[in-house]
Amino acid sequence: MKLTKPNILDALPKGNFQDILFEEDPHLSNMEIEGSFFDNEVLDRVHLNGMVIKHSTFHNTSFENIDMTDVHFENCDFSNANLSTASIHRVTFKNCKLLGVQFVEGRFGNVSFENCLLSMCNFGDSKFEKTQFIESNLQSADFFNCKLKQTLYSYCDLNGVSFDSTKLKGIDISTSYFESLVVKMEDLKDCIVSQHQAICFASMLGLDIR
Repeated sequence: MKLTKPNILDALPKGNFQDILFEEDPHLSNMEIEGSFFDNEVLDRVHLNGMVIKHSTFHNTSFENIDMTDVHFENCDFSNANLSTASIHRVTFKNCKLLGVQFVEGRFGNVSFENCLLSMCNFGDSKFEKTQFIESNLQSADFFNCKLKQTLYSYCDLNGVSFDSTKLKGIDISTSYFESLVVKMEDLKDCIVSQHQAICFASMLGLDIR
């Protein structure tokens, strides 16, 4: 699956995320930010566009209704942040910590999570199109009632993930690891799995495999 990459200018002026507090509208664009600390803040309807953000922290910050387009995050920490009802398009997260982030009712398009910690994230009622999770830890993440279209889980830790009420038709989890998943058997139809995973699911059905 080929994603559309973020459209970001090669040369960007330096900035600080705190600058958003001085904007009439909470909007930052066409800027490179490194080493900003924006923890425990509450800011609604933030707009980020054409950004590179590195080595920055957003612990416990509330970004409800955030709109992000053409943004690259690298080595950032969003632990326990609230990004509910976010619109996230052409965005990459690389080596980021997103432990326990609230992504409920989000909209994701052409988004990549690479080598990220996403344990206990809540993606409930979100829609995904052209989204990939690569070599990331999603232990106990919640994908309740999500719409997954062209979504890939490549070499991820999916142990304890909940796909309750989410159809996995055409979704490839064959290279990922798990000991248990929360998923309804009827929602596994046409999911792409490995031979070992197929045996695990058969065990979940109570089959005696010899």
